[in-house]
Amino acid sequence: MAMAFIKSLFTSPEINPSNRKARSIPIFNPIDQYGRVFFFSWLGFMVAFLSWYAFPPLLTVTIKQDLHMTQQEVANSNIVALLATLLVRFVAGPLCDRYGPRLVFVGLLLCGAIPTSMAGLVTTPKGLIALRFFVGILGGTFVPCQVWCTGFFDKKIVGTANSLAGGWGNAGGGITYFLMPAIYDSLVHTSGLPSHKAWRVAYVIPFIIITAVALCMLFFCEDTPTGKWSERHLWAKETRESAATDGNIVDLNTGTFSSGMTTPYNAATTDVEKKGAQSPQIQDKEASVMGQMDSIFKQETVVAPTRKEALNVALSLSTMAVAIPYACSFGSELSINSILGSYYEKTFPHMGQTETGEWAAMFGLLNVVFRPAGGYVADLLYQMTDSVWSKKLLLIFLGVSMGAFQLAIGLSNPSSQSSMFGLVAGLAFFLEACNGANFAVVPHVHPFANGIVSGIVGGFGNLGGIIFAIIFRYNGSDYGKSMWIIGVISVAANLAVSWISPVPSQRRS
Repeated sequence: MAMAFIKSLFTSPEINPSNRKARSIPIFNPIDQYGRVFFFSWLGFMVAFLSWYAFPPLLTVTIKQDLHMTQQEVANSNIVALLATLLVRFVAGPLCDRYGPRLVFVGLLLCGAIPTSMAGLVTTPKGLIALRFFVGILGGTFVPCQVWCTGFFDKKIVGTANSLAGGWGNAGGGITYFLMPAIYDSLVHTSGLPSHKAWRVAYVIPFIIITAVALCMLFFCEDTPTGKWSERHLWAKETRESAATDGNIVDLNTGTFSSGMTTPYNAATTDVEKKGAQSPQIQDKEASVMGQMDSIFKQETVVAPTRKEALNVALSLSTMAVAIPYACSFGSELSINSILGSYYEKTFPHMGQTETGEWAAMFGLLNVVFRPAGGYVADLLYQMTDSVWSKKLLLIFLGVSMGAFQLAIGLSNPSSQSSMFGLVAGLAFFLEACNGANFAVVPHVHPFANGIVSGIVGGFGNLGGIIFAIIFRYNGSDYGKSMWIIGVISVAANLAVSWISPVPSQRRS
């Protein structure tokens, strides 16, 4: 069993013939198209963080002093960076459905890399705030990252794939806390640059890395398992025609042909809702088979929804049931990442900018393990229960536990390093696992409009980040008070949506 798992990490995956999606994740095989897409999904999102979150590590002391920024101006710059990402994520979802996630991914990386290279032109606090707004475009890469993975990996493992890509990508926030101070220190101590020049030159490095990854993604990756985004419907048409020509029997209870090939019906419909008696088997009726296959493949194939359909998807309770918890979990992560170095510096003043940055980095770096853990457990529960409700209950449990840790940190406001770092590590586990579990549920919600759902949920994550960043702003350096207020909101919001079905009762026909 263990050897089979290890082998699956290196070899080309088994493919579901009904939807051309992989049934395993070839993590260490970038030669295979599925492994290559997975690799660039997390890498593209990770390098986006190198610029998107490159400012907080140096804002604690260096940039703040050089530009003579007040604490309110620092907080405003954090809020503006999240505002741009909020807008981009809402737009990126529909763009993914229309043009494909790969091209959207590449476009966002290049658009965000350009303002990154212009950091050297900043001379005032207002200039930095404006620059961070445009750099915030990079935060929108999360949406194509998740939509791209969803298009290549089967629903039995899509939670693990999405959480690995999102978690490893999110770890870029932690890596940045190590990388940017290290680059800055090197430029000052090794190259002899003065402080006000060194931090500006440091941002050339993220620009080069982001541009290189974007170009590799453009030239070496595919839109879908079948090739071009414009040809994504061909596999459905070919399979449908083959079924009709061969006279296959389609069993609506099991979602299989008489030949034994599975259809996406079981993954997209039967496995998430039991709606009473099903229709009997239909045999040797070409028109009926064609009609069935049209309905079945529409569940699995992403289309460009009409405005009415898009509005219905965006406003459905099932969409809100995953968007609101994500606003709490990822919103908390974004806002806490922005202030954690300052929180440590205030509580433990003997730690300098570099050391506080290194400890703050651990919060983001734990995404490497904790976010994938949430997605993996969600997939495991789904395979055991064959119900999306198991994923939903896990999501709520993690969200409430996250809020409890926020309350504990805020109310106790630890003064010892061991207590502070221990509680923050516990918060990181539940918060980041909650993020992973959330995007294990998302592929089941309106699968024909996965881009829109992913965009709405991702956008809500940034909306939560803005709301929580405002709470931090108006409480100034009283970080403990802000933390427990966020904890109360997180617990209440997760409980408020706990009753909503994770799968819409009305499906697209």
